[in-house]
Amino acid sequence: MKTVIMAGGKGTRISSIANDIPKPMIQIEGKPVLEHELECLRDQGFTDIILTVSHLGNVIMDYFGDGTKISPATGKPFGVHIEYYFEEKPLGNAGALFKIKDKLDSDFLLLNADSVFHVDFNRFVDFHREHRGLVTLFTHPNSHPYDSGLIITDQNGAVSQWLTKEDNRPRYYRNRVNAGLHVINPDALNLSGIDADQVGTAGENGKILKVDLDRQILKPLAGTGKMFCYDSPEYVKDMGTPERYASVCADYKAGRILEKNLKHKQKAIFLDRDGTINKYVGFLRNIDEFELTDGAADAVRTINRSGYLAIVVTNQPVVARGEVSFEELEEIHNKMETLLGKEGAYLDAIYFCPHHPDRGYEGERPDLKFDCECRKPKPGMLLKAAKDFNIDLAKSWMVGDGENDVKAGQNAGCQTALIGSKDYGQTVTVSSLKDFADRYLKQEEVL
Repeated sequence: MKTVIMAGGKGTRISSIANDIPKPMIQIEGKPVLEHELECLRDQGFTDIILTVSHLGNVIMDYFGDGTKISPATGKPFGVHIEYYFEEKPLGNAGALFKIKDKLDSDFLLLNADSVFHVDFNRFVDFHREHRGLVTLFTHPNSHPYDSGLIITDQNGAVSQWLTKEDNRPRYYRNRVNAGLHVINPDALNLSGIDADQVGTAGENGKILKVDLDRQILKPLAGTGKMFCYDSPEYVKDMGTPERYASVCADYKAGRILEKNLKHKQKAIFLDRDGTINKYVGFLRNIDEFELTDGAADAVRTINRSGYLAIVVTNQPVVARGEVSFEELEEIHNKMETLLGKEGAYLDAIYFCPHHPDRGYEGERPDLKFDCECRKPKPGMLLKAAKDFNIDLAKSWMVGDGENDVKAGQNAGCQTALIGSKDYGQTVTVSSLKDFADRYLKQEEVL
């Protein structure tokens, strides 16, 4: 599979770090960002590379050559095959794709050269092929969804709405952001209706025709059932400002970038919902009753910085009892993500059990009335998350406020923390989620 890397940006926001080299050539731990990307790709078998370059592109071309050169940083061959497309004039962030269309005869990876990442690309590509879409977006939560573009999907993971920063958004929304990594079928370019011969030429108004990837190619696919989201907690960050550059340098030095690759075992903090993240009100049926517990956002933010995944696992028998619909439950969870996001915290995943074995409730759903494997104290939700994210359960925690939470964690092989004072055999007892984070995660926090 070919990989196209867009490396033509000027990097005006990070010019104070280096203004005489293109942004992808800025170094992290002695190697250009672009070299880190190529190593990640090469080590996973993605060696057929096309680089689109423009501003100071000769610096990139001289350094990497055709990919067979010896790296000045490592003393070893780059080990890839590189072709270039040089933009003589700016074509937008996707115009070059139309100039190299004849080289793109099947699915290809499309990446940004100014992102720092280490992800399992084979896993990403497998997901794309299984869903048979034209485009798969690599998506993840971030610490500032309130000022980011948002991706909204249907129940099958197909993108239903693409919301830019300027678009009106729902009051409550899932924290899902496009990370800038894509698998694209060339038919997506054809559907855009853009004439490759016109790209880069002057229109009637005298302006050069440029192409914007998000607005002209991807966003129009929302709602067609042809574009899907691949949600992953793996490390992907833009290093386009001095502050972000300093952050990714610190993360690299701490080993966090490589560790987040799903090829490696992850560790997680599994979180009960009611009484742990939000204030306990019995069976929560009304979204207006959802309110974060004191310090919950701060605690989740600490989990995010610690290297653990933050994963909610919650019993929701109100669905089986007919008291809350799946759509209403989703909206409650969207409120949870929105409130956390406003305070710079995010959840990596949410798992819920909608089942309930007891019958006799008015309006109950018979199809959900059975003794399942996911309802806590059974460990089904934790085991599913462990499979999805390659989690080492023995190095993970289950935190909740009831016996079922403790037993589920024990049954999954996790350490356990109980919010409260009773003894269910938990590993530790704490007064709140924030108390747990402050006492057991602060020392592991990656700043």
